[in-house]
Amino acid sequence: MERLKNKVAIITGGAAGIGRAAVEKFVAEGAKVAIWDVNESAGNELVSQLGDVVSFMKVDTSNPESVETAAKLVVDHFGTIDILINNAGITRDATIKKMTFEQWNQVISINLTGVFNCVKSVSPVMIEKGAGRIINTSSVVGLYGNFGQTNYAATKSGVIGMSKTLAKELGKYGITVNAVAPGFIGTDMVRAMPEKVIDMMVGKTPIGRLGTPEDIANAYTFLASDEASFISGSVLSVDGAVTL
Repeated sequence: MERLKNKVAIITGGAAGIGRAAVEKFVAEGAKVAIWDVNESAGNELVSQLGDVVSFMKVDTSNPESVETAAKLVVDHFGTIDILINNAGITRDATIKKMTFEQWNQVISINLTGVFNCVKSVSPVMIEKGAGRIINTSSVVGLYGNFGQTNYAATKSGVIGMSKTLAKELGKYGITVNAVAPGFIGTDMVRAMPEKVIDMMVGKTPIGRLGTPEDIANAYTFLASDEASFISGSVLSVDGAVTL
């Protein structure tokens, strides 16, 4: 089944973790994918694995010039842009008493301003063709907050507000905009945590396991497909019911 056959997608943060799983899933579903990431070695390794249906571009999404240049290169290379997955994100956790201005600004610049920069540069291509899918990665933290993550939670809440607003603005051009809110996902970074922390995460999740990067990639795929053509402005929680 090739639900994304002949579609061209940009996946930010696509070199590792959830982003890498999404790249692999999109290719399996027939898409051509531009990987935007700062991790050159991981990005190029993925290109060597998947072949010429993917390309890697070193892109700092917090830098509007870097994003604008990369968007033009994607169009030059693949001919168009059908799908934008704003998956890139970072954490710089600390309580408000200890959080520095640098920690605040770093997370805002990637997780929120980065999404704005990517949508600003890519949406004109979609508007011109009268179709597109934009999927922004939020988090259950953006819905309910989390101790020690004022900066991260603020960005992920902001992504939800941005997604709903963009859905209103861009719908008339045939563009859908949605957010995905992952719960506890078993990325390599999470798996490296102490076992008792992982057990705590699993214990809070009614489904009884951590999510996988593939779980989130599947959600991206559905929202990017024609099957989701009448879904816009929604927040899809992929969290094993952890927020109930």
